[in-house]
Parts: sequence; structure tokens; C-alpha cells
Amino acid sequence: MVEILPFQGIKYNKEKTEDMEDIITQPYDKISEEMQDEYYKRSEHNYCRLILPKEENRYQAASERLKEWIDEEILKREDEAGIYVYYQDFEVLGESYTRKGFISAAKLHPFEEEVVLPHEETHKGPKIDRLNMLRTTEKNLEAGFMLYSDPKEETIHLFDEIAEEEPLYEATDDLGVHSRVWKIQDRDKIEKVKKVLENEQVVIADGHHRYETAVTYRNEMREKNPDYQEREAFNWRMTYMVPVEDPGLKILPGHRLLLNEKVKKEHMDELEKYFEISELSDKEFDGYLKNNVDTTSFVLFDEERTLGLRLKDRGTIEKFMSDDYSEDYKRLDVVILRDVIFREIMGLEELHIHDDISYERWSEDAVDKVEKGKGTVAFLVNATKPEEVLKVAKNGERMPQKSTDFYPKANSGFVMMDISAGEVLE
Repeated sequence: MVEILPFQGIKYNKEKTEDMEDIITQPYDKISEEMQDEYYKRSEHNYCRLILPKEENRYQAASERLKEWIDEEILKREDEAGIYVYYQDFEVLGESYTRKGFISAAKLHPFEEEVVLPHEETHKGPKIDRLNMLRTTEKNLEAGFMLYSDPKEETIHLFDEIAEEEPLYEATDDLGVHSRVWKIQDRDKIEKVKKVLENEQVVIADGHHRYETAVTYRNEMREKNPDYQEREAFNWRMTYMVPVEDPGLKILPGHRLLLNEKVKKEHMDELEKYFEISELSDKEFDGYLKNNVDTTSFVLFDEERTLGLRLKDRGTIEKFMSDDYSEDYKRLDVVILRDVIFREIMGLEELHIHDDISYERWSEDAVDKVEKGKGTVAFLVNATKPEEVLKVAKNGERMPQKSTDFYPKANSGFVMMDISAGEVLE
């Protein structure tokens, strides 16, 4: 069901650019004003100048700069099409990992076609910014991020063979994440990758809104070009794909920080009906969660206490769950926290981001904000597992917002893809 193709990437010309560490960036939506200033200082060719220009008309600035850099051969189009193996070496929570995946052109499918699946609820509203960037640059400047299943790890073994060679590019970013990129041009090897995916559905890991924006752009281009070919590049999107079986595929927890509500005595009385409650020392919360990673457990932290909450019996909370939920969905910690603790016990039906709730990657940050009065109570959670993401998405369900935090983000700046009218993939 999933179709991928090699493409002729547009890449920085090593003969005319500086070290890639001065070029690459975090994804555009992770770049603060301070980071933007720093990226601009690093190089006159830093990728931030394309994905998030400072100029008032950022779209025109990106388009003009892109054309200029191509004309000056700062950026060069590859002669041969290929797919790009992309490894990221990183450390998180005291452990070292390597995430292994590849970048290719992936055919666009609206969600209703059930080939590309969303996994998470998203905020409503049109994403005009990225749509305007697509319209003016006619390039995929940043890759989407998707998951696929490879139970025999055929693609991982193939990529590991490629990774024995010298990388095309490598660089370490500000977070200490070391990226390595190789190119596969061999058609037999590309066919092996395509075969693993051909009967699969894929799941969006990161960038739901940007994927929908890409589909919108595709539809616009089809209207302008009614005699289009299926292999015209605007029907496809540059996509970073990672097998869900990869040990380096790490998801960090999205700890919940309530900004106004407090846990009252009547709430505690209800919690005791369904959860075993343990008193913890202030710094014991991470250990408690790690020791209970295979159960439904939370840590409640407020100005009065640090408590461990472990679900006694899953059957006792079934009454709070919708009959429409699959068994996989009912077992998600973030769903139990939302439906049982927030909605049923605390009576919190709607929680609006920034007004009622915020989400924290690191438990220390959530606790610190409560201690400084920037929130009233933190609920610390274990991370959602990659296999849970895949199961829920294939059931046609979406997780609550901020259920997943895939770490690290894919760096921007190693390769881009031309999606202008008339550009046809091989």
C-alpha cells in the first residue's frame, strides 16, 4: 500500500560551504528567536535562512535566497536519484542510542484512504505558514517523519551494511545529537526497501499538520495541472521513515502540568478506590515510574506531597471508558489519566493548552514549575511505547494531544526535494 521512490536530492555543495555543523538546524517549529539569531551568526548559508527567514516577507526571502544559492552552486542537485540512509547517535536519560531510518519520496494519501495514518489528536486551524512556504519555494525543505513495521529487520540490516561506508555528510547539533547520512543509488537495494513497505500502512510520528498541508498543496497543483502524472513530485513528499522495531526509536513522556486545578481531599478519596497510593521522597519519582513501566502508574506532585499511583485493577475503570475504544486504546496511560483522573475524578472535561494545562518533556521541569508556582499539580507519566502508537493508529484511533515526543528531532539541512510542476520522479 505504501509507495516510496528515490529522488534527486538538492544538497549543499561541499566545495562551497562551511562545516555542516554551521549549516544544519532544528526543525523550523523548534527554532526560538534566540536560536534563529544564533543560526544567522553561524553562517551566511545556514539552513534557518531558508526554513525560517528573519525578513518580514519570509516566503519571498526564502524563495529568492534558494534561487540564488542554486544559481551560485551553494546548493546542487544530484545527478542520480537515490534514497538517503539517516542515522542519529544520541544520549538520553543516561543511555546511548542510534536511531536508524531512511529518507525517500513517499506518495501522499489523505487520511481517509487509510494508507498514511495519524496517531495523535491535533490543534485545529489551517497551517497557512507552511503552505505559503511550499507555494513560493516549490521544495520540500524538511522531511516528514513516519513509522513503518519491519518485523524481520530487513531494512535495518541493509542500512547497517551501508553504514560501514564513509558518510556523505555528518554533523553534531547543539543537543549533542550526531547525524550521519549515506546515499543508496543501487536499484536492487532500493527495491528491497520498497518491498518491505509495499503491503504496509505507515503512521505519522511527527508533523501531522505539515502532512495535511502537503496534501492541500498536492490538491492545488492537481487543479492547476489536470493532466498531471502520478509520478510528478508534488504527489509525493520527502519523508524520513523509521522502523518501529528499531531499538533507537525513543519516545519521551509528555508529563502533564495542571496550571490552576488542585487535587482536593474528595479527589484523593476517589483515587484510593482505583489506585494503590505510595508516599515518595521528592527525588524518587523517576525511579518509581521506571520500576512500574509495565503497569499503569503515575506520580502526583504538588506543594503538599509526592505520591505514586498504581492502578489496582483495570476492570474497575472500564465503566469510565467509551464503548467505542479498542482494547489497545483503553490500556494507554495517557487515556486513563485523561478519562479516569482528569475527567471522572477531578471533573475536568476540557483542558486548554497554555490556559489550563501544559506539557513537559523532563520530569524535573514539571516539578520545578510547581515549586515555583507556575503550575498547581504535576502528573508524571511513563512514555508511550512505539508499538502502542502503531497499534492505536491501525485501529483508526488518535491518542490525546502530546501523547508522544519522539526524540531527537530530525535535523534540517542535509537534503531537500524539488516538487515544482513538471518535476517527475524516476
